[in-house]
Amino acid sequence: MILARVLTWTVLIWTVGPAAAQADEQVYRETDEFLAASFGGQSPPATALWIEPPLRSELIEQYGWRPGLRVRYWQQGDRTAWILDEIGKDKPITAGFIIAEGTIEQAEVLVFRESRGWEIRHPFFTRQFSAAGLTPDGKLDRRIDGITGATLSVQAMQRMARVALKLHEQSQRTTLVKIP
Repeated sequence: MILARVLTWTVLIWTVGPAAAQADEQVYRETDEFLAASFGGQSPPATALWIEPPLRSELIEQYGWRPGLRVRYWQQGDRTAWILDEIGKDKPITAGFIIAEGTIEQAEVLVFRESRGWEIRHPFFTRQFSAAGLTPDGKLDRRIDGITGATLSVQAMQRMARVALKLHEQSQRTTLVKIP
């Protein structure tokens, strides 16, 4: 009986332990560091894109993303940076996107909070978003290969990429409001 309990606890520690350790927030890159690296050492001031009702409806219905009243972004010339959060399975994933000329120049996972799917942070995955744009119906114009065991994290990254492209498109038509 004692041996059975010891074996049970040993199995639980070996199987649950690594997952529980990975469930903590993993900060891979700070927002300021991502922005500085993306804009040649110094990031431009933050700007707000106000989410008007027609855009809000489109983001919810077509993109599956619920925005706040405004979204903060950074712009230098025609390049924009977007730091977005999206729920993977239970917790938010934070990713940064650099958009230039209507396509993704860079995608990077900045913070990962889930217990599974952290593999999406690796360049072999994020490089797939490079040069991706939107089709007229709001889909990515290329196939993004998934990762076994990370389906929800992959889907969250795809949603954020689509949203970043849509917000960039919208920002190019909107008056800028600087955030102090």
